[in-house]
Amino acid sequence: MVNLFHIRASVVLALAALGISSCQSNTATLPIYGQREPVEKIVDGKTITDTLYHTIPAFKFLNQDSIYITDKNYDNKVYIANFFFTHCPSICPTMNRNLLKVYEQYKDSDQVYFLSHSIDFKYDQPHVLKEYAHKLGVSNDHWNFVTGSKADIYGIANQYLVYTAEDKNAPGGYDHQGYLVLIDKQKRIRGAYDGTNDEQVAKLQKELAILLQEK
Repeated sequence: MVNLFHIRASVVLALAALGISSCQSNTATLPIYGQREPVEKIVDGKTITDTLYHTIPAFKFLNQDSIYITDKNYDNKVYIANFFFTHCPSICPTMNRNLLKVYEQYKDSDQVYFLSHSIDFKYDQPHVLKEYAHKLGVSNDHWNFVTGSKADIYGIANQYLVYTAEDKNAPGGYDHQGYLVLIDKQKRIRGAYDGTNDEQVAKLQKELAILLQEK
């Protein structure tokens, strides 16, 4: 299994190298993670330079109710994404129980949604995901558990900057990071938190509240 703390440090350094916006005033705000590039545009006859940020691209996955979920379901929504598999014997149970704490706090709010991607594209079919969600305690459609092809699931994991891989030597046959990735209404990455660490989950809850106050 990949050492999560070592990987997290590496990811943070990599993101810093790509460039991270940070708070430059007394007003609380969150960084924007991922690659960015300057773009020029004309406003009122003047050429100005704007910034084009990394965003989560279009996707289409089948959820626990055998309904296709796309990026459009998350338009103008703040959401938290992660990657797991239902028979994971290591980090997944702790990660999703911790994410459940956040879900319980916001399950009646239309502002916050949840999206868990299974990396076991062979076994985790909708009926398996449905049973998993029920046992976990998910009671509405604000938390989707989705499956898709290996290429689509592993490809979207890269867009969330999360490592996933088939590995016969890893517990359960899959290796992955246990990050809870915070996405804003513009589908930009605003934070990544170790879902197995109580302090990190508390930080997610704090920073989620900050993000919800952004204009």
